[in-house]
Amino acid sequence: MSDPNCTPQLADSHGRVMDYLRLAVTDRCNFRCVYCLPDGADESEPHTLSLAQIERILRVLGSMGVRKVKITGGEPLVHPEIVDIVRLAKNSPNIVNVTLTTNGLLLDKLAPGLIAAGLDAVNISLDTLDPARFHYLTRRDYLPRVLAGLDLVLAAGDLAVKVNCVPTADSPMADLLALAGLAKDRRLHVRYIELMPIGLGQGLKGLDPQELTRALVATYGPLTPVSRQLGNGPATYFALPGFVGRVGFISAVQSRFCDRCNRLRVTADGFFKTCLHMDRGLQLPLADEAAMVETIRRAVRLKPASHLFNQDPQTPQDSPAPQAPRADQSADPLPENRLMSRIGG
Repeated sequence: MSDPNCTPQLADSHGRVMDYLRLAVTDRCNFRCVYCLPDGADESEPHTLSLAQIERILRVLGSMGVRKVKITGGEPLVHPEIVDIVRLAKNSPNIVNVTLTTNGLLLDKLAPGLIAAGLDAVNISLDTLDPARFHYLTRRDYLPRVLAGLDLVLAAGDLAVKVNCVPTADSPMADLLALAGLAKDRRLHVRYIELMPIGLGQGLKGLDPQELTRALVATYGPLTPVSRQLGNGPATYFALPGFVGRVGFISAVQSRFCDRCNRLRVTADGFFKTCLHMDRGLQLPLADEAAMVETIRRAVRLKPASHLFNQDPQTPQDSPAPQAPRADQSADPLPENRLMSRIGG
């Protein structure tokens, strides 16, 4: 692996350095979470990046300054070559950190191979420990397997583990507090991610983070801010009395952190996306590395200064109206209206 200190930096027109890639290797998923995918969603023509395409993407972006890669989906573990993808990313020049976000269902089968391939960390999406609510949220009855996968990666030792929860206004507070309790005696961090009004999320109402904070303090004791960074992203972490792990908050809507955004995204159909919320980006010419470099430079220069979550009109949940991203970079960016599973989160 090359020395990352010798590679150039990739900066946008606002002076932000882009060193973190979220790579959606497929947009297929084996869950149908209520804020992400419609029940009965058609996956007859899924988008899936090949190993060769991923190798070129990582080589190009690594040479331009990307150091950290988060592998996402859809559900990345349904990609037939996911272990090879992790190994490839870990051996890509200038890439120093490779993590993965998953719903956890297939970890009971794939965790050993992923760990052997060099995975640095895993984030498991889990919104409840109650089987009935788990079925309501995911439209699947796989909670025991997800928890078994969580135990398996925790037993691995050096692998960093986080649990991601998206609270909604109808989330029972007891469920959210129980999830925090996972960090009491386990070497993991629980993060509460503010619901984003994208796709099906536009038809749901998120929970006020302050309400959850008050409940955590009342149940577990005072929250003490953690000064050191515990990951690659914008989460704010807190210690609780007697807890082995930490709890964190990612509040993209209320606590806008766009001024320090370091993220780029590549979707499973090869679209290079520079903002989660906006439709700004360009289609990557995946067969031509020189053209990819120029495309990336153009797109990064036009990365929006910030999202516009608080300015969005709400649309009905059953009318997400997903559309293809625009290629016209001369126009003002518009809010993203594709389903979250097509973006990679």
